[in-house]
Amino acid sequence: MSSVRVECVVKESCLIGEGPVWEESDQTLLYVDIVGQKIHRWSSATNSIQSMATEHTVGFAVPRRSGGYVAGVGRSFMAIDWSTQTASPLAEVEQCELTNRFNDGKVDPAGRLLAGTMAIECPGEKQGSLYSLNSDLTVTKHFNQVSISNGLGWSLDHSVFFYIDSLNFTVDAFSYDLNTGALSDRRVVYQMECDEGIPDGLCVDAEGRLWVACFNGGRVIHIDPNTGVRLQTVCLPASKTTSCCFGGPQYSDLYVTSAGLGLDLNQQPLAGCTFKVSGLGVKGRPSDSFAG
Repeated sequence: MSSVRVECVVKESCLIGEGPVWEESDQTLLYVDIVGQKIHRWSSATNSIQSMATEHTVGFAVPRRSGGYVAGVGRSFMAIDWSTQTASPLAEVEQCELTNRFNDGKVDPAGRLLAGTMAIECPGEKQGSLYSLNSDLTVTKHFNQVSISNGLGWSLDHSVFFYIDSLNFTVDAFSYDLNTGALSDRRVVYQMECDEGIPDGLCVDAEGRLWVACFNGGRVIHIDPNTGVRLQTVCLPASKTTSCCFGGPQYSDLYVTSAGLGLDLNQQPLAGCTFKVSGLGVKGRPSDSFAG
């Protein structure tokens, strides 16, 4: 088995780094700093970062087929024109819930954008919901009673949607209708163990298995969703690991974001940095882009 190597590739610390997406065309890593209120693009070729500030917290940014990105800013889906560094609203959710914000978001293979909300102050009160932004820019609400909406992904045949509500300490699965975006038959595919931390962002590899970042766990765990077995643990030099995606040559590297907020950087100097894990022996898949 190849030896696993963990390297800090983006040394600029985020307060809460999140939502990494590999952009194949430019060999760049797109990610956000949620409470730092910025969208970042790191170039693997030049080791440089381009950034854009947002007016509120930014939970995610994903590529858009027509160009630019769609970001979850506050409680709004926003169109991002990177060339002009401007944002324009597409749709808003929860107009009455002023204490919520978007957290994680990801695009399904049909081009829908699924994203969830969470309470800014008291996530344990479960006042978040999961939504999808459809290609015609209408919004569908799937369910509520969410603590911290996180980790989204799809099985290789697109028939299963994986989802994390962090404070449930489980990785869940739904039956997924790609034609309609409908969710059904929620079940648990992995129960976190007591030393693993809080399940956060996830990605799916080319073998259909899951990689889950563990907040307060300083690790990413590799899970077989069919058996509920943890196959591998990758430890990182930052306790608040937040999310992950595959990228690099043939999608053979795993990029992992982290948070530095609330940590003593003298004790954890790499907290909030972004890491590259190589030598895993598995590959990922390209991300999908929003169709609207």
